[in-house]
Amino acid sequence: MVKYCDIFWSFFKVGTFTVGGGYAMIPLMQRELVDRHHWMSEEEFLDEVALSQSMPGVFAVNMATMTGYRLRKGWGAAAAIVGNVLMPIVFILLLAFFFRAFRTNIYVERIFMGLRPAVVALIAAPVFTLAKSAHVTWGNVWIPVVSALLIWLFGVNPVLVVLAAALGGLLYGKLKTHNS
Repeated sequence: MVKYCDIFWSFFKVGTFTVGGGYAMIPLMQRELVDRHHWMSEEEFLDEVALSQSMPGVFAVNMATMTGYRLRKGWGAAAAIVGNVLMPIVFILLLAFFFRAFRTNIYVERIFMGLRPAVVALIAAPVFTLAKSAHVTWGNVWIPVVSALLIWLFGVNPVLVVLAAALGGLLYGKLKTHNS
C-alpha cells in the first residue's frame, strides 16, 4: 500500500522544482508517477493528463487530486494537493513580500528573461512524450496540428476543438467496430 508521505513527497518535488506551471510539470509527474513509483501505466497517465486538462481548475491540482485519490482515496488526494501547492504558495508569498524591492533590479529582470525560453522548452517537451504515448503517427499528426492552428490562428474556442475531437473519436470508434 502506498504511504501518504510518499504521495506528499512526490508531489512536493513536482511542485517545488517546476518552473512554468502546469504543462511544464508533466515530465516531472510522469517520471515520478510512471517511471519511478509505477503507480500507473503510461496509458493511465495520458488519460489522467487529458482528464485534468478538461476539468475546471488548475491542471497540477487536478492531477494531484486524481492521482492521490486513486492511490489512497480522500486522504491521498489531500496529501498530493498539499504536497503540490505548498512550495509554490511559499514562493508566491515571498515574491509578493519582496517584489517591490526587486522589481526594478536589472539582475532579477535578466533572470526572468532567461527563464522564458526554458519555460517554453519545458512546455514543448511533454508534447512529444504525450504524442508518443497517445500513438500519434504521421498518418494522424494532422489532428493536433489542425487543432493548434484553429486555436492559434483563427481564435477557435479550445472547448469546441476538444468537443469536435471527442465527437470525431466516437464516430471513428463506431465506424471501426461496425466495419470489424
